Formats: sequence, C-alpha cells, structure tokens
Amino acid sequence: MKKSNLILLLIISFLLIYNSCGKMSVNKFYPVNKEPLLQKKFVKLPLGAIKPEGWLKDQLVAQSNGLTGHLDEFWDDLINSAWKGGEGESWERGPYYLNGLVPLAYILEDERLIDKTKPWIEWILSSGQPDGWFGPAKNNDRWPLAVAMKVLIPYYEATKDERVIELLSNYFKYLHDNPPDWPDKDWRGVRAMENAITGYWLYRRTDNPDILNVIDSIFYNSFDWPSYFIDFPWDSVALANNKIPYHWKSDGLTAHVVNIAMAVKYPGLWYQQSKDNCFKDAVYQGINNLDKNHGQAGGRFSGDEHLSGKRPTQGTELCGIVEYMYSLENLFEIFGDPAFGDRLELLAYNCLPGTMTPDLWAHQYDQQANQVIVSDTSREWSTNGNSSNIYGLMPNYPCCLANMHQGWPLFVEYMWMATHDQGIAAVTYGPCEVNVKVADNVALKITEETEYPFDGFIKLKLELSKSSIFPIYLRIPLWAEGAKIIVKGDTLNAEQGTMAKLKNEWKSGDVILLEFPMNIRTETRYNNSVSILRGPLYYSLRIGKKYNKINLKGRHIKSINYMGSTDWEIEPYTQWNYGLILDRINPEKYIKVRRNKIQKFPFSDVGELIYFQDEAKYKTWNKEAPVVLEIKGKVIPEWNLKNNSADDPPVSPVKSEQKIETLELIPYGCARLRITEFPVIDNQ
Repeated sequence: MKKSNLILLLIISFLLIYNSCGKMSVNKFYPVNKEPLLQKKFVKLPLGAIKPEGWLKDQLVAQSNGLTGHLDEFWDDLINSAWKGGEGESWERGPYYLNGLVPLAYILEDERLIDKTKPWIEWILSSGQPDGWFGPAKNNDRWPLAVAMKVLIPYYEATKDERVIELLSNYFKYLHDNPPDWPDKDWRGVRAMENAITGYWLYRRTDNPDILNVIDSIFYNSFDWPSYFIDFPWDSVALANNKIPYHWKSDGLTAHVVNIAMAVKYPGLWYQQSKDNCFKDAVYQGINNLDKNHGQAGGRFSGDEHLSGKRPTQGTELCGIVEYMYSLENLFEIFGDPAFGDRLELLAYNCLPGTMTPDLWAHQYDQQANQVIVSDTSREWSTNGNSSNIYGLMPNYPCCLANMHQGWPLFVEYMWMATHDQGIAAVTYGPCEVNVKVADNVALKITEETEYPFDGFIKLKLELSKSSIFPIYLRIPLWAEGAKIIVKGDTLNAEQGTMAKLKNEWKSGDVILLEFPMNIRTETRYNNSVSILRGPLYYSLRIGKKYNKINLKGRHIKSINYMGSTDWEIEPYTQWNYGLILDRINPEKYIKVRRNKIQKFPFSDVGELIYFQDEAKYKTWNKEAPVVLEIKGKVIPEWNLKNNSADDPPVSPVKSEQKIETLELIPYGCARLRITEFPVIDNQ
C-alpha cells in the first residue's frame, strides 16, 4: 500500500457516535447546552444554513404554491385569526400554520411568504402582558402558547429580532411565578413537555436558571410519558380485548396518535436535564413498543385517531406523521443515533408525500398502507369519521390542515448538523446546500448533488474559505449493505448503521462520493404479507385511478373552492388484489428496476390531476414516477373489499390458479391508490 494511502486510512475512521468515549469538546460557533444540562451529541444549525436544491427545492416550491402559500387567503380560521388581531379562532390553528409557513418562507427566501408572516409575528410580539402571558385575550389555555413559542424560534434565527427573547423570557417568568397547570385530561397536560423545546433553546441564550426550574416543574406535574413508554399499556393484547380507550378522557389522550408522536421525544428532552439513562431507555422502548404493536409500512404507527394495530387498512393521521418526524429530528440531535435518521427518511420520503396530492393542494387525514379506494364512506377507523380518507381541504377535522405545513421545511432544517469537534454531520440525504462554520472559524459550503432517495449516488462538493482539518460525519443507513465512500482517490467500505467519520485536511474543490447500493429487500408484514423496499422507499402497486370531485359540508368540515383547493374521491379502474411471485431472500431475482427523470412534482405518477396556477386549472399528468419496479404476480379472486377498504391480505403463501401478469410498483409517496403489503403466491 502506498504510504499516502496508509496515512489517509489511518486518518479516516468509522465509529458510532453514541458509543464514542472520552470527554467531548464543545462547538464554538452555535449555541450549545450549558451546565447543568447534558451536552447533545449534535448541534442544530440556524434556519437558513441549509437550502434545498434540485427535486427537494421543487417540492418546497410546490408547497409554497399550494395550500401553505395560499391557505390564509380563503380559510376563515386564518383570515380572522385572533393570533393576528382578528375576532376568530384563538387556539392552535394560527400557531400551527405559522410553524410551517415561517421556516418555509425564510428557507426559500420568498418575499411573498415572508410578507404573509409579518402581521402574525408583529401581533404576537406586541401581545405580551405585564405578567408575561401573551396571545389572544380570549385564550386562557397554555397549549397554543407552546406552539406559538416554537414559531418564534426560526423567526429569531432568521432576523435576530431581540423582542423574541424578551417575550419568551417574560412567559417563562410567568410559568415560574404561577402554579403548575398541566392536567392529564387536557392537551396542555399530555403535551406539556413541548414547552421544553423553547425552554432549552432560550436557556442556551440567556443562562437563566429559572427556565430549568420551570421545565423541572412541568416534567413532574404533567403526564408521566417515560413510565408509559416503558410499561406500555396499549399493546396488541389490549387491542384484541377492546381495552384501548377510544375516547377523549385522560386515558384516551394517551392512546391518541398525535400525542404519542409528540411524546416520543419527551423522555429524550428530559434526559438532557436529568442525565438519567432510564429516560434514554424510555425513548427506545417506546419506539419498539409502538413498532411491535402498531407499526405499519413507512415507519409509522397506526392512529385513526387512536392506536389501532398493525392491519394495513388502519389509518395514520397526517398530524401524527409530521409530529413523529419532528420528534425524530430532536432525538437525532440529542443522541446522535443514525437509526433515528433512517426512520426520519422513511416518514419523510414515504408517509409524508403519500398522504398529499403531488401539487400539495390536498391532503388526507388518514392514510392507509393498502389504500385501494378513497371515498367519503365508513371504514373500520378507531374514532375518525367517514371523510378521513379523502384527499381534500379539511377531511374529518381541520387540525391537519393547520399542522401539516411543518413537515418539509423542518425536514430541510435538520438535514445537516454541527458537531462538537468543529465539524459537520449529515443527518438525512437529499439535494441541498449547507453553509457552516468549522475548524478555526472557517467558512464551509457543501453542495449535495443527488437524486436520493430515488438513487443511491451522492456527490458532496466542498468550498472553504481556507484549507483546514476538521471531521465530516456521514450517516450510513442500516439498509445500505456494501456502502462505499470515495475520497481523495481512495474507496472505503462504510459500515451500515453508523456515522462514518472522515477527518482530513480539506480544501476547496474536494469531493466526497457516497455510493449506497439500493438493493431490493423485503419486509414481512401483517398475515405474513410482504412489502418491497429499495433504499429508504417502500414500493406500492400502481393502480389505475379516477379522480372525482366532491363537496363536503359538516360540523367541522367543508369544501372551499379557491384556486387548487378541491376535495377528491379516487376510485380504481384496474385490479388491485394481486399476490406477488418472488423470493423473499433474493427478491432482485424477480424484480426489474426502471429509472425515469424526476419531474417538477417529484412524488407524482401518470394519471394524477395536478393544479397549474398559471392556467388556473387541473390537468392530467402523463409522466411516470421516478422509479418503477416490474414484478410478476397473480390475481387472488377471493381477496376483496370489506367495509370500503381492502380486506386483510390473506395469509401467505396463497395459491392462485390465475394467469401470471407483469405488475408495476411505484414509490409509496407517488401512489394515491396503493397496495403496499402484498400476499405472496405459493409457487409449489
């Protein structure tokens, strides 16, 4: 081996961050935890440090052109919101909406969207009372204030408006000076630790010990989520015995999908202050319990609206997806476990786009892994209504209409993080650009060129203000068997499920190439069915679809025709009840991969109806999804609809006397109708 190569290999090492030993240094350039808090493994970069590029930017632009960018123009709850001085809704909807709009506006540097945020932000900042309370006068609930505080974080990072620090400090003084008010029977009680997000952020900037006293009081006077996750009450036995509380009393709130998705991070947040490993364990046990008893394809757990088991026709609420993503983003920062990045990508690249139309003008309340018809009809939901499954404006209830906007912007915010050894770490992958300070105050820009997750090749181009020695950490997905890193002429094998550490003297023009082999793999699901994965993407049966416009009118839901806002039922015109012919161990033997150009709407496929704003009309899309898998299968005649959904897949293996057909599978996120958990045909 050449001496230069040997030296390079000695410099470059691979390790798991969360198993690393020794006292850590502290990042010099970004606010970090201070005593007595435990240091987080990584450091989130401020808003604007990461910019989307390529298909990912197209996705955020579509969001700005869709509901997020126009909802405040026609939804009364936003037009007349008390959160900007109106007489209308004064609880969570305004803050929820801003929690996506504010980061989206500043990430895209979109002046139209930034102007939309200003009346809200100015009113909130001027609403502070002498005792520290803020927000609409007719609201006396602490819950929406927790969301509003999170809104002010990205705004401050983008503008450095010191009024934010003043308002937040005054409110934490209010919490310090007033008795705990976190009852288990109310949202503010089961979601109380959401306040710790802002509390720790503020403490890193003010050193005010009263903030930690407030968080301590919140933790000990609100619902005990760590014990809940360790001694999980709503398991498969409780489900089978009809013990899961499908109501809105105290115990019912602990079976609610959104509360649980938020709460997954709460033991991890408290771990920073308690320094007790039992709270770290509670995070892992909680996720394992959810997967074991309610886990579904796409990395999510069921909740339609409460926990409802593993059947592929049980739904998951969209709010649960975006809140689970946010929990994982925080948990990665705290613990540095690459498994959280793997799971985050599953949700972001499957469940998030799969529950929206490609133009982001309509969304579902509940998505299904096996979703063969979308209609305003009764289903076997735990508690949700008939319209939960349609793609529209406010199916079932308007909370997701307000809350869904955070998904993509916050995903971009957390793609890269700073490290305590003055380097940078890749958390998730996708086309983007990141600007960060490293080494001895050196400006680094990394341009990430890739078609990931549709392709496994990633190119990182480095630009530096001067040559410097610092580490770059790269998350190697657990599924990426045979992953390689090519740097400075050397090809290095990368261990799956680790954070690969490259420490080198870097200079402008250096390039790092990542190769993640996207081998086809299988996952055993309900009734011994099978799901097909390639990279971080699940693949679903392409089903011919017909969109039908409908109008909704009810207590909580209504159709509003404004630009692209439409409520859709979708019916199939091709068969869906197929079993696959494949080898679970060696699935590539039976599957052919076809790549296509990524289009303006990345998660689209032929037959979609997409709204074109410049023409003010919907048009039928004729472009294929970015990846199509070809596989053989047979119809299973006895597998039919039941209660307006696909019946449970028959237990595999399944015999079928039908002819062999060639089937096409597309990414889950590109499929509005889909089978994702397939029976396997018995070839004997």
